Amino acid sequence: MVSEVHNRKDWIACQIGARENYAVPRAMHQRECLQELITDLWSPPGSRTSRKVGDRFHPDLANANVRSANFSFFRLEAFARATRLRDWNLITKRNRVFQDFVVDECKKFAHTLRQPKVFAYSYAAKQVLKFAKQRSWQTVLGQIDAGPVEERIVSRLSEESGNRFGWKPAPTSYWEDWQEECDLADRIIINSQWSRSCLMEAGVNDSKLFVVPLAYQLPITNTPITREYPPNFTPDRPLRVLFLGQISLRKGIARLLSVARSLQSQTIEFLMVGPTQITIPEDLRSNRKIRWVGPVGRNSVRSYYEQADVFILPTLSDGFGLTQLEALAHRLPVIASRQCGEVVTDGVNGLLLDEPTTAAIEEALLSCLHNPGQLAQFSKNATVGERFSLSCLGAELCALAM
Repeated sequence: MVSEVHNRKDWIACQIGARENYAVPRAMHQRECLQELITDLWSPPGSRTSRKVGDRFHPDLANANVRSANFSFFRLEAFARATRLRDWNLITKRNRVFQDFVVDECKKFAHTLRQPKVFAYSYAAKQVLKFAKQRSWQTVLGQIDAGPVEERIVSRLSEESGNRFGWKPAPTSYWEDWQEECDLADRIIINSQWSRSCLMEAGVNDSKLFVVPLAYQLPITNTPITREYPPNFTPDRPLRVLFLGQISLRKGIARLLSVARSLQSQTIEFLMVGPTQITIPEDLRSNRKIRWVGPVGRNSVRSYYEQADVFILPTLSDGFGLTQLEALAHRLPVIASRQCGEVVTDGVNGLLLDEPTTAAIEEALLSCLHNPGQLAQFSKNATVGERFSLSCLGAELCALAM
């Protein structure tokens, strides 16, 4: 970490979506260095748009300067429904609309700031960073994943499965724009050593890369988190395995579902929570031991962590995998691959998969099934350390002086 810290409000955070529960702008605001948060949708409680936008707000930013493109994005979503715009066409359209909005907003106050820093997330940053560089502003790119190396991994997996899950690669222009983002950025924040190795393999200049792990802060509650495990798992009290996140090939879902098939005779149930981005075979969709919940709001997540005995993230590639921290904060043991950030300590608060193969996933789940006492000990050790706190994230970000 760079030692110099700037306390003045000189950061402009540009964020499409509610990624990481707004941790980056929250951390900046906590250290009083956030000048503006520019986002796509924002809806404080009681506002006219709160029902349409849902949980696109965070109380930590209630008194921050926030500029949002609510009207532009409501109009875009209406256009998408009318024209059946979807998949990559919709994703790239959203990214372009957001960048145009950010640039227009920055023009309104550019003359009032002295040497600001601009933070923008990958794939929705090119025009923003270009605008900033033209004014000699400092630019930081938040890389959300492992880039083109990750796509090649998923492409190979899709081919291995005979493309039966309906995965589609990003258009060439997507990666061309990303390469330009990397060139425009003075510094690139990645969240794990895994992402760093992948970006270096893709040709990104290593001197620009800084590893800053994500942060997670459990909402304050008066109810203490306790977790009980039976002496043995039975048909009446099976092992409950939770997956929460995007249900996609990248997350290792194909292999996890293959394991679910092979363990149908065991006392294990699977809880699948999150948006489905692949085609699920009918036998798995109707499997009584797999409960498909679909996407849920951020305020509803806690109940699913409370229902589970173990959380699993057999991802083939993740920039970090914030759900690991969420699970541990709920004292839920974690089974994770090594391609999603350094969170799990093998044999202490969960199990690490050296490679997220079907054999490794099955072995880990059977170990949990046959050793409920081990899970109970993992649960006691399941905490989120200080290095994943908002204060540490803010210190890292605000020390990126160039």
